[in-house]
Amino acid sequence: MKILFAIQGTGNGHISRAREIVPLLQQYGEVDLLVSGTEAEVTLSQPLKYKFHGFSFVFGTNGGVDKWATYKIMNTRQLWHDIRSLPLKQYDLIINDFEPVSAWACKLQKIPSVSLSHQCSFVSPKTPRPPKWSFAEWLLKYYSPTTYHIGFHFERYDDFIHTPVIRSEIRNLITSNLGHYTVYLPAYDDKTLTRLLKKINGVQWQIFSKRQKATYREDNVQIFPINNEAFNNSLASCEGLLTGGGFEGPAEALFLQKKVLMIPMKGQYEQQCNALAASRIGVPVINEIDDCFVFHINNWLNASEKVQVNFPDETAQIIDNMIKRYAKPQAVFS
Repeated sequence: MKILFAIQGTGNGHISRAREIVPLLQQYGEVDLLVSGTEAEVTLSQPLKYKFHGFSFVFGTNGGVDKWATYKIMNTRQLWHDIRSLPLKQYDLIINDFEPVSAWACKLQKIPSVSLSHQCSFVSPKTPRPPKWSFAEWLLKYYSPTTYHIGFHFERYDDFIHTPVIRSEIRNLITSNLGHYTVYLPAYDDKTLTRLLKKINGVQWQIFSKRQKATYREDNVQIFPINNEAFNNSLASCEGLLTGGGFEGPAEALFLQKKVLMIPMKGQYEQQCNALAASRIGVPVINEIDDCFVFHINNWLNASEKVQVNFPDETAQIIDNMIKRYAKPQAVFS
């Protein structure tokens, strides 16, 4: 069997989840990997067959998307060329994690594809979302359209939605509590975060930054460049995670029974949806970093409750069911 697995390269969550899924797919046949996007620091262990510029947004430094930087890196001519030139007929199964090049290539070539992603959970009207975001709903629907859907979210809102994929490297971590708090807020400037977190005496903060190449410290705040192993170690030994409105990071922290506080990106619909869903299971959320930030952080630090979740290890079974249901029959049974 020949499989194409196409992965979104904006942010680190998609790549992190793929690190768990790729070895499982390789048990069924030859797997070609495709990544499009420009904003991921985490990498796969396996070589890529295709690497495309794709269609990415750029994280800003004030809590939202940097619209001008995003516009500058757009290359719609290259995107259209990649979509039209991607060869797909050789594959027995095409799997898509919110990746636009392969999704639209499949539509043009009339080849079915399967979403295996968090984003496709929004196909269901039962998935939590804030009201009055009609354009964002349209964009989410047509950014990476596929034929079939296997979704992941904090809860099983519909029959095709599963609880999060928790990587084996996270499940196998030995946890502890050394008292520090891990921070991943890529849409905020490191200096702003450091200035505010320094005001909270007696608490050690470990910030993981997209913008730094070396580790440094200012008083009770340590700043690290993004590194998968270092981040996992920090998360395993922390008291809690202060993070944005992503999905994989909060899910892994909740699985490890860490306290979580989410600050979703301004104007980013998916993160607003994630924050709403997380709040419904008890995760505290603040909308932005403002004059009340230190007050909100202190309230979170002083709260003793932790959200209890049940994220069973079902990934291998999900992959097996997907192969049997959606791969070309002659490939599955040959």
